[in-house]
Amino acid sequence: MKILVFGSNGLVGQSLKRNLSKNNEFQCYFSTRHDTDLFSFEQTQKTIIDIKPNLVINAAAKVGGIHANNTHGSSFLIENLKININILESIIPFPEIKLINLGSSCIYPVNAVNPIKEEYFMTGKLEPTNSPYALAKISGIELGKTLKKEYGHSVINLMPTNLYGPNDNFSEMSSHVIPGLIHKMHLAKEREDDIFSIWGTGTPLREFLHVDDLTKGIIFVNDNNITDDLINIGSGVEISIKELAEKIQKIVGFDGKLDFDKNMPDGNPRKLLDSSKIKSYGWCPEINLDEGLSSAYKWYKEQI
Repeated sequence: MKILVFGSNGLVGQSLKRNLSKNNEFQCYFSTRHDTDLFSFEQTQKTIIDIKPNLVINAAAKVGGIHANNTHGSSFLIENLKININILESIIPFPEIKLINLGSSCIYPVNAVNPIKEEYFMTGKLEPTNSPYALAKISGIELGKTLKKEYGHSVINLMPTNLYGPNDNFSEMSSHVIPGLIHKMHLAKEREDDIFSIWGTGTPLREFLHVDDLTKGIIFVNDNNITDDLINIGSGVEISIKELAEKIQKIVGFDGKLDFDKNMPDGNPRKLLDSSKIKSYGWCPEINLDEGLSSAYKWYKEQI
């Protein structure tokens, strides 16, 4: 089976590379921006024509945390729209190609009842701090649904909760919460800071999934010929930002005080996915948060 992965250098792409390469049943092609410009329809389609994959996994995206989404919303919308449109349009002549399209839990309304079910899709307003990214992902989902209806493609939109793990973005200002806290708290430890400031009140609840559990979920969906249009995938465990910061503080070994800046935005107050659909098929996560955070910090230290 030929598998083409777009976005191979990212968090999910690197996990797919680690895990898919272990399976001799798969002939895998890991595409990056060095061989294919996903902003170009011609280049995107040429890669698909040249490889002739049975399965395309779209793990390509411009991603970031609250600050990045708040300050660069136009680029998040434009770049993610281009990526999704070019990949999906490129496979129109090839209905035999299956596509697993990775989205985000931010597609759901800000006031959706938790745990958030797939049927809540497009039933309310989005969370303002990341609505441009969410709208790009929503457009990809809708385009996938129309391709399935009009041309007969098998398009599965897999919606993971907040991801973390090796190869994450640990930058100062554009990272998500876990890699951001790890990076900044490690630096605070090295400087021997007395206080570590964290955006928001610390009260919002979040769910996290190790990226290798997502990858195993992608393989599971493919191997079991699951065809649902939209599938949530999460750990089912939620934790407050305050409790998360305290866990990371312990793992990093930072001895100072945690200070929560209530003048900065919290984002969505709670976001827990209902992953009962994929769990009913037999998938379940294997990596708990404590184990995952420790391995993520170990990987981070090896890179610096």
